[in-house]
Amino acid sequence: MKWLRLLTGFVLLASCHLAQSETLDDIHFLIPAGPGGGWDGTARGIGEALLKSGMAENVSFENMSGGGGGRAIARLIETAPNQGQTLLISSTPMVVRSLQKIFPQSFRDLEPIASVIADYSCFAVRKDSRFASFSDVAAAFLQTPREVTVAGGSVRGSTDHFVIAQALKLAGGNPREVVYIPYDGGGKAMAGLLTGETQVLSTGLSEALEMHRVGEIRILAITADQRQADSPDLPTLKEQGFNVSFANWRGFFAAPGYDESRYAEMRNTIRAVLGTPEFEAVRARNGWARLHIEGRSFYQFLEQQELEIGSLMRELGFLR
Repeated sequence: MKWLRLLTGFVLLASCHLAQSETLDDIHFLIPAGPGGGWDGTARGIGEALLKSGMAENVSFENMSGGGGGRAIARLIETAPNQGQTLLISSTPMVVRSLQKIFPQSFRDLEPIASVIADYSCFAVRKDSRFASFSDVAAAFLQTPREVTVAGGSVRGSTDHFVIAQALKLAGGNPREVVYIPYDGGGKAMAGLLTGETQVLSTGLSEALEMHRVGEIRILAITADQRQADSPDLPTLKEQGFNVSFANWRGFFAAPGYDESRYAEMRNTIRAVLGTPEFEAVRARNGWARLHIEGRSFYQFLEQQELEIGSLMRELGFLR
């Protein structure tokens, strides 16, 4: 995807040296989904690093699912005067769901603070699955599309959906024939795979990596350009003959209406924690790639992604 090539131009190196402005001592993370998914894991991972590094005195978390993430966004906007310590976690689905009109807001209605990581997508199966590679999944799909059911942790047309649809399209299939079953969050999608409700899981790498490591599932492919140093056993789609690259950014947004000094405190807090050994431990554990883009550069990145993702979704039939 074209927007991925922009990452190198936008990435800003995290620094543990702050300018003269302050950081936040108390931080509340608003998570627009239930426990166990990528948003939840990223927010709690950043919170863990803030506490262990001593950067923050108090860190709290609030899970608020509903409306494909729109309920939490609406609450943040509606109660903006009381949300001066709140950071809302989001990712590429914010752009996707806004394009789909699942909720009326977009990143333009919030204050983009900073992205923190990129999480590659992956396709996984149960440990006893008949599929040994993604090529096996593609072959089965080409023969009988409706017999290959795919779980994802978000709505139809989401990143979990269109990434695997794109891969199966490159295999020669019809992306509109993918039987995609949406779940409310990555944890429930994983449960759907393990209970046999679905055959394949399309999700973020960090949401599946631990289950792969303990042998409960097998990851068949990841959407990185090359194998990752933190998980060198995982094959890429590209090396299996499918030219798909995708990384789902995750980052933080604040309520509108505050002084620039407050937003500077938020940016400084994120920039500082990304430079700590405590964050590096969390990052490596989850198989995340670093992706720190802040302020105006983050906003411009989101505008460009909106154009690129919208074009791809129209090509795959997810938008008119």
